[in-house]
Amino acid sequence: MRLFVAVNLTDEIREAVWDSAAPLREERLPVRWVQTDSLHLTLKFLGEVAPKNEPEVVSSLGIAVQGISAFRLTISGFGAFPNPRRARVIWVGFESVPQLELLQSRVEQEMKEIGFPLEGRAFHPHLTIGRVRRDARPSDMDGLDAVLGRVQFTSETVVESVDLMQSELMRSGARYTRRHAARLGED
Repeated sequence: MRLFVAVNLTDEIREAVWDSAAPLREERLPVRWVQTDSLHLTLKFLGEVAPKNEPEVVSSLGIAVQGISAFRLTISGFGAFPNPRRARVIWVGFESVPQLELLQSRVEQEMKEIGFPLEGRAFHPHLTIGRVRRDARPSDMDGLDAVLGRVQFTSETVVESVDLMQSELMRSGARYTRRHAARLGED
């Protein structure tokens, strides 16, 4: 199974993100847009995990969230990785808050304890809303920077749980299924 740890959002917020990104989609950029039901904040990508190891992952996730209470998180601003001129991913960002940083760090550390490697790059909380097609040329993305500057989105959500998710790669894109929810604030 291909697994990852994520914070899922309400359908209302996902729809609002999708609606706010309409000007980007109208630009006809060479981008594969993520469907609303797939929008999530990834805390840790685990990759292929044998089904027999899932209980250990669930247990470690429970340990990671212990003592962390539910918290508010602001979603705001559009951008691109690594930058708009050489974009590979188009995203909506999150304002970093200490609780989110602590949560992601604890998930990272607990997963390391059971054999998953540490992420090699800094945590930049975001929702991936689109992936630039591999055959796209940099000139295909001309004007992205200007459109990113025009689109606006700000919303708040309360993070109450962290989910172990399964990703199934399909021809039409990835399909995500929640395998387990670890509630915050529960010991």
